[in-house]
Amino acid sequence: MFVYFLPFVSGGDHIQMSKAYSQDPSSSPLEEENIRLKRAVEELSLLNDLARAIGALSDSSEIMDTIVRKSLRAVRADQGVITLTKPDPGHPGTTLIRAMVTSAGQTAFHFQQALMGWMYLNKKPLLVKDPRADQRFQGVQWDESIQSLLAAPLMVKSELKGVLTVYNKPGGFTEDDQRLLAIIATQSAQVVENARLSEEEKALITIREEIRLASKIQQELLPREMPNLAGYDIAARMAPAQLCGGDYYDFIPLGEGKVALALGDVTGKGLPASLLMANLQATLRGQTHAAASPSDCLRRSNRFLHQSTSPDKFATLFYGVLDGSSHILTYCNAGHDHPVLFHSDGTIERLGAGGLMLGALDDFPFEEGKVDVKPGAVFVVYSDGITEAWNTAEEMFGEERLLETLRRALGLSAREIIDRLFSTVRQHAGAAEQSDDMTVLVMKRTPNR
Repeated sequence: MFVYFLPFVSGGDHIQMSKAYSQDPSSSPLEEENIRLKRAVEELSLLNDLARAIGALSDSSEIMDTIVRKSLRAVRADQGVITLTKPDPGHPGTTLIRAMVTSAGQTAFHFQQALMGWMYLNKKPLLVKDPRADQRFQGVQWDESIQSLLAAPLMVKSELKGVLTVYNKPGGFTEDDQRLLAIIATQSAQVVENARLSEEEKALITIREEIRLASKIQQELLPREMPNLAGYDIAARMAPAQLCGGDYYDFIPLGEGKVALALGDVTGKGLPASLLMANLQATLRGQTHAAASPSDCLRRSNRFLHQSTSPDKFATLFYGVLDGSSHILTYCNAGHDHPVLFHSDGTIERLGAGGLMLGALDDFPFEEGKVDVKPGAVFVVYSDGITEAWNTAEEMFGEERLLETLRRALGLSAREIIDRLFSTVRQHAGAAEQSDDMTVLVMKRTPNR
């Protein structure tokens, strides 16, 4: 809710309405008509001045400030406020932002929720001459300084966008004051709404640009080149569900013909997940060279992740070190979907040795496993965005379709296997939107090496 409280500016600043819009019973019909004409001219002048003033502004704060000030001068009130609301089906009148402006020595009045509720129900001007005796607001606790008030709805296409309220006029508010404030609110509502929407659009553009840059940075964090390891064909791909994602893969050269392979999936999607992913990647890279083994690396990384994130944040991760000379893959699986190793004889081995997901506990003794990657073997690591891809019939892609797709593609290159898998998953999903990040890493040992 935007709220602007402003003091009444006395002296020559306010508009002197003819005889306070009252008529003297002893005056002649001609004098009364002259008073009405003079009042109409003053009101037209005020409204014209207001239209020029707010028409030249684009900042919503300045626009509302101008509207309140001119409203105070028009009806000679002490303070005024504009309250903008954002309708919420569950809680009508949900506030957006609240801000107050008042002069020293004056109390800033708080706009009552009871008044907002009344406006949502009635959507018409409100005159309260004695708040504490008004039957419409029984039980409402009013600020002691509030003696009277006028409120007018800011309506745009029959929808309440806010309320313009003024407080306390010497001698009390009149029906003419109510009519004039309603005209001001009607004239100002669309201008205020347009300014607010324009600012929201600018903020959205800024957010989108920041997310675009974050996505670019995330892509740059991924390896630019696949490992060049004799006798192996290696490829990987990550497709985020949004511009930024929580999946990642990594290749870390260790020297002496060894390379570390990693594929992780952090909780959530979008920008928050991408930030946690970057944290995990940096942590893992920092521990890779310091740790003596994959299990030690994950134990250290788990401790850092647990200490630097909230309890509801965690990550699944497959981490392995391939020795290109012995062809032994030493690995540790931290709660990740078990990778698949297709042996050349047609058998399948699932790599599940490891332990809990990273970040779940402060310390955990991860188990370590080893497999022999023989000639012709194909090793595939994937995130659950692949198997949990849904179609419009609410059917998951699932493990069976995954294994069948991979079996039929084993004769292809690592890159082509990934292309085939992504193509099959997207064909299965059809018109359904991608609901989770999808990441796949394929390592294939050539048959003659």
